[in-house]
Amino acid sequence: MSFLTPELLTRFDVPGPRYTSYPTADRFVEAFSQQDLRQALDLRNQGLGQKNRPLSIYVHIPFCESLCYYCACNKIITKHHEKAEPYLRYLAKEVELYTSSIGIGQSVSQLHLGGGTPTFLSNDELRELMSVLKRSFNFVAGGEYSVEVDPRTVNDERLALLLELGFNRLSFGVQDFDPEVQKAVHRIQPAVQVFALVASARKMGFESVNVDLIYGLPKQTPESFDRTLKQVNELRPDRIALYAYAHLPERFKPQRRILAAELPVASSKIAMLSRSMDALMNAGYVYVGMDHFALPSDALAVAKRQGRLHRNFQGYSTQPDCDLIGLGVSAIGRMGGTYSQNAKTMEEYVDMLDNGQLPIVKGLALSRDDLIRRAWIMAIMCQGHVQYDAFNEAWLIDAKKYFASELSQLESLQTQGLVELSDGGLQVTPMGWFFVRGVAMVFDKYLQADRNRTRFSKII
Repeated sequence: MSFLTPELLTRFDVPGPRYTSYPTADRFVEAFSQQDLRQALDLRNQGLGQKNRPLSIYVHIPFCESLCYYCACNKIITKHHEKAEPYLRYLAKEVELYTSSIGIGQSVSQLHLGGGTPTFLSNDELRELMSVLKRSFNFVAGGEYSVEVDPRTVNDERLALLLELGFNRLSFGVQDFDPEVQKAVHRIQPAVQVFALVASARKMGFESVNVDLIYGLPKQTPESFDRTLKQVNELRPDRIALYAYAHLPERFKPQRRILAAELPVASSKIAMLSRSMDALMNAGYVYVGMDHFALPSDALAVAKRQGRLHRNFQGYSTQPDCDLIGLGVSAIGRMGGTYSQNAKTMEEYVDMLDNGQLPIVKGLALSRDDLIRRAWIMAIMCQGHVQYDAFNEAWLIDAKKYFASELSQLESLQTQGLVELSDGGLQVTPMGWFFVRGVAMVFDKYLQADRNRTRFSKII
């Protein structure tokens, strides 16, 4: 059975944002100030925001021992592990600045350690970081507490420590099991090592194990990626994130080490996605949406079935929409009707904290139109439908009039079988769900006003 043919993927292969937020991060402005964020924090503390809802926390650990050539993340390549110690001190300063505004002990239901390589930190440093966070916040039972893991940096002892510290979800960066592809991207990690770690994580009782894969890397072919998918299906992780590699060497310096001649041609890349869909879904995985797959028993798949999906800067989530505190260099936060992003360089991050400032350098205060469109786009991205009456009642608008122009644009997608429009609302079809962000893009005011889409990766 073929879920998506190469022909269908080619027809709807259009560049676009991933909508982990709306407006998207490229719309943030430097005019957003410390005062704007502190006002949003004060509103939460006064109970005028989402004070009764648990927080989400993202911590960015930028350090990596070696460079992966495909990487577009904000990272610092170093083998000097002593650099982590002062960074942790500044993270503690940043936490203190937040708690001075919103108080100590606010509930947290979601924590994600990303990077870089969070497991670059030593065992004692991981303990120190979690001690700072647990002294400052109340981590509630049943939350989602995850950490990105480079398989080359952990063993059974470290996995046991992560579990002891409260992490219940692991995300292993695999990308591809093929040795030649791993060599081409400078990330050698034998499959046997990943299999052993996943087996240990399951034995220890982690609730969910995710594996990240990337297609479109140098030296990949549809046939070689088939072999990786076969191994992944044998590994049987609870969740799989399948990302398309976007080769942008002019923007991301590490990618200049990749030989363009070794990259798969467009038709091969499309074939990889089509065959990946077949392999994973035939193996019993649920297509959650965008890049995400999950076993039917996983909480993410359950949330999709029950219409409880949410979306934030980490992608699809089971946790309700909430305020997000971003800690560390380049981290993005959301507080009430605002977004903010931290300084991207260590020097600027440290300097601002030394001067008693939250280290934000840009952000956005959302207008009422932004808020309305955010709710609409997230309903499309997470539930796949919007009911006019419920939306009108929530936002005190006439949605059919408010989005009259956009809804008329959807008629072509309706003709192609991706959406269904009725007097009661908008419904994304099962086939349309594979191209859901293409539907959401129609309602993006900024994107419609600025047709320059070169900054975005393609849907596939």
